[in-house]
Amino acid sequence: RLAMACPPCPPSPLARVRLDDVAPHDGAAAPGYARAVGALAASLARRGAAVVEIPAADAAVVRCALESARAFFRGRHAAYLYRAGRNLEDGELSPACMADAFRCLGKAARAALCAIARHLRLRTDVFNQLLDDTPLPVNEVSSSELLVAYTHEQLQSGQTLMGCPSRSSMPQVDRGFVTLVASDYPGIEVCDPNGHWYLADGVSGPNNLLLLTGRALSHVTAGLCPISQYRVTNENRASLTFRLVPHANAILDCSPILAAGHCIRRVYQPIPASQFMDDSYAEEHAVSSHLEEPSESQGNFVSDPSLRSVLSDPLSGAFLEDAMVLQCGHSFGGVMLKKVIEMARCTICNGEVDPSSLFPNLALRAVATVVKMEDDRRLFHNAALRKRRKDVTEHTDVLKRTGSSKGNSELALDAESPVAFKGVQYPFVVGERVLIMGNKRTPEKFVGKEAVITSQCLNGCRYLVKALDSGESTRLQYRSLKKVPELQLQTQARLQPLAFLGGRQ
Repeated sequence: RLAMACPPCPPSPLARVRLDDVAPHDGAAAPGYARAVGALAASLARRGAAVVEIPAADAAVVRCALESARAFFRGRHAAYLYRAGRNLEDGELSPACMADAFRCLGKAARAALCAIARHLRLRTDVFNQLLDDTPLPVNEVSSSELLVAYTHEQLQSGQTLMGCPSRSSMPQVDRGFVTLVASDYPGIEVCDPNGHWYLADGVSGPNNLLLLTGRALSHVTAGLCPISQYRVTNENRASLTFRLVPHANAILDCSPILAAGHCIRRVYQPIPASQFMDDSYAEEHAVSSHLEEPSESQGNFVSDPSLRSVLSDPLSGAFLEDAMVLQCGHSFGGVMLKKVIEMARCTICNGEVDPSSLFPNLALRAVATVVKMEDDRRLFHNAALRKRRKDVTEHTDVLKRTGSSKGNSELALDAESPVAFKGVQYPFVVGERVLIMGNKRTPEKFVGKEAVITSQCLNGCRYLVKALDSGESTRLQYRSLKKVPELQLQTQARLQPLAFLGGRQ
């Protein structure tokens, strides 16, 4: 029962905000609205989570849903996924109060999302177009979901449920915008930006909802909202997990963030919500499978995202190539450094800051520069590879439509032709026969020989060729090569059968 006494827990370090204080309303902002929004955003940035206190009427609905979960799952299933608008199949049973709990938690999640938007200097309703319509149209199923779970000690140590990790719980992140968790017993640990795990729902109860942020929110805010990483440690508990998810037809982009004056990195490109969710699911599945191997440690779960978050300015998203160290030991750079100097206080430990005592963090600057160069190199390589594939595909389509391989090959390779296809053009292709003209660095034994191109370097300026007579290979620049005239190729093709017959005689 909910009235059962639970073991004492350490006080939660998270900020507690009332739902009524952060809920959007008409007219001028209430006196406590700005304070509540600031406290909510600061808790998410420093601790990776926050606590939202809902009104008594909504808390009664959540309490009813938790009690029905314990009664429904005892001796039966351990998890149930509820989506508004979905009809129950024949013989399917559902816990009680799901529709009411979905409405209460959905209202709280949307209010928290509006508060995050206001903190980023955006309109509070800027993300509404990415969410399901309220109320849902007829015969439409919600994209957001409510996971009702009850785990108990009778489960085996290695057994996991849908969305409910076992005792050997692995870190996980959600794919949606925000996640609200209500439970009757504490049992969720959250990882802060410094990599320290702490009990986040120490003050658990129907009226206290744990707020977490997901991948979709981090993408549409260009990384300004960090992704919450959490794990479940207590199995003897009933829980409600509401995930606010964008609808499938939405496009996740950072145009509102850019319009508000924030700097965004090139990695945050517009992407359909359905593709984003599928990619995130595939990545989570691959990471979870990788972490289940006994030879790997759980510390590698989000090595790449955590590295980027450490090396990037949380406000502008730029790499910390101008990082400075404070007296307390924390490092800042970019827009965040200016804000810390203006406040004269560290935003992580709340320690006082003396601008005259700052000194550069050379090690962090060097690492940030290297990672930025690697990012730029990877982006350039991927863009060039996609463009090359597109050009090859277009060239192949042209060849198929005309049916003349000769004419189109000359058209594509002739850089001066006004009708040549657009894109990167290379003088030779793999498998083409060439004549080695040579230069000052070309070995004499290859000069004047016919060869065939076996491979092409990435920049397209050098080719690996194989001599036809000796079979030796060498790497030469394209200026040292010349195409074998078409007439010579036809003559050799006619002479080869005659030479073969003469050999047989």
